Amino acid sequence: MIFLCYSKCSTCQKAKKWLDENDLSYEFRDIKEKNPNIEELKKWYIKSGLDIKKFFNTSGILYKEMNLKEKLVDLSEEEKLNLLSTNGMLIKRPMLISDEFVLVGFKESLWSEKLNLI
Repeated sequence: MIFLCYSKCSTCQKAKKWLDENDLSYEFRDIKEKNPNIEELKKWYIKSGLDIKKFFNTSGILYKEMNLKEKLVDLSEEEKLNLLSTNGMLIKRPMLISDEFVLVGFKESLWSEKLNLI
């Protein structure tokens, strides 16, 4: 599994601690140092089954500075994926990516369910 996060994010730190406490192995990837490319994002988006908007960090400073709440309405799916690939700080985190699923944001109950820990 790939654990995609921003190391200074408190929610990411909480998710990492949870993964470690549950002895789950993962590849740690800092989203700011190694932003996902458009091919990865497209693959993860399709696998997740989520609306593309769920991949945006809507509470982030960059999202607000770029006024994306209004701009995203007029962008195509491809344009949104391309935008996400330009800066990791636009992407909702943490993300947990496996062969079977893609989880966006940390919800302990959902992560437990997907990882068969319940």
